[in-house]
Amino acid sequence: MEILIAEDDMISRKLLTTALKQFGHSVKAFDNGADAWAEFDVAPVRVIVSDWLMPGLDGLDFCRRVRKRMSTEYTYFILLTANAQGKDSYMEAMNAGIDDFLTKPLDRDQICMRLRVAERILRYTSAIQHLESMLPICSYCKKVRDDNNYWQQVETYLSNRMGTSFSHSVCPTCYTNKVKPEIDKIKKG
Repeated sequence: MEILIAEDDMISRKLLTTALKQFGHSVKAFDNGADAWAEFDVAPVRVIVSDWLMPGLDGLDFCRRVRKRMSTEYTYFILLTANAQGKDSYMEAMNAGIDDFLTKPLDRDQICMRLRVAERILRYTSAIQHLESMLPICSYCKKVRDDNNYWQQVETYLSNRMGTSFSHSVCPTCYTNKVKPEIDKIKKG
């Protein structure tokens, strides 16, 4: 996997980078959240390991930005902390979108296990996104089935899901094959 690291402590960053590379992962490491975010915004990755407390953009704000970024595959976000945090802090982190926590100093076995879980979750997330992107559509009437097993016109379905508006027209092929014969019938008739 390609993993993005945001860690302001040079020794922790080097230890983490070395461990991840030894596990066979590709790593991009940054010494602050702002630079890590700038990289992610240009080239999103599926896994981020970020320190919680960093000057400027901390781990929680970095995660919030990742979660708000549109049209991005799900990113598994692991937060590193050196201090034991209280229940409220962990709840704030979970509300920001954090998936997992690791404490410093880094335990190689723990990061390895967390990354195996991340791989599994990302695989399932991709499968679910693929299934959700498929539209069950009737091959006869072209109605679409929604999540409540209700069949509706494609236009209604898309309008309800995406706020899309439609203007209707007739393509040249349908005009020639369907509309023109009807007009000719009316003129003859």
